[in-house]
Amino acid sequence: WMLQEPHKVGTFFGCIGEDRFGEILKQKAREAHVDAHYYEQNSEPTGTCAACITGDNRSLVANLAAANCYKKEKHLDLESNWELVQKAKVYYIAGFFLTVSPESILKVAKHVSDNNKVFCMNLSAPFISQFFKEDLMKIMPYVDVLFGNETEAATFAKEQGFKTEDIAQIARDCQNLPKQNEKRRRVVVFTQGKDDTVATVGDKVTTFPVVDIDQSAIVDTNGAGDAFVGGFLSQLVVESPLEECIRAGHYAANVIIQRVGCTFPEKPDFH
Repeated sequence: WMLQEPHKVGTFFGCIGEDRFGEILKQKAREAHVDAHYYEQNSEPTGTCAACITGDNRSLVANLAAANCYKKEKHLDLESNWELVQKAKVYYIAGFFLTVSPESILKVAKHVSDNNKVFCMNLSAPFISQFFKEDLMKIMPYVDVLFGNETEAATFAKEQGFKTEDIAQIARDCQNLPKQNEKRRRVVVFTQGKDDTVATVGDKVTTFPVVDIDQSAIVDTNGAGDAFVGGFLSQLVVESPLEECIRAGHYAANVIIQRVGCTFPEKPDFH
């Protein structure tokens, strides 16, 4: 949506059921010009999620179902799918996927590192840092760009024994964790809702103000974090500087929170 052209700039992998919700996901991917290649199975229905919105707070009630059924050997390892992985330049996997197939993440991460491409990951939720710590830390050396919000960052720091609650210092400590591909310095980006985004720029930690918005204009914060990452990645794939990636992330998140559901206008107004 941010780039508009070329279409199908992004390829998406995941698992769905052979059902109506699966068809909706396929249709929505097509409408958004995303090249989705799903692993379709019939043992579990397509995952669903109820979003409870109260003011500018949101709570999610997820039935993961098929989302938990992704199988490396039945999808990622297939030659036609692995070729799509090899073609990509930038990779993004949500931390949530650690609960499903860490071996898939590791396979992709190693490919990215060996070929000096860009691997991005999101801390996704505090419980990932708490209960999937071992798998998370197996992947961390391969992470070139780490995303998270202030709560996820604080939980990660606590679990890792960083001995600080300062978000900027946590970003610095995350940047300095062991790294496999030393040709790329790890970039850490922590959003803080309406407060400044914190990011590592070289040896410094810098703050970036979010787009000003009247609180009454916020109708649904669901999807804001994902929209931020999407906006960020849209500029990362065209090799824009970090500041521009963050500006694009802020723009996309700002659009999403002013609309109900994860919807957006036909075209972006991003210059």
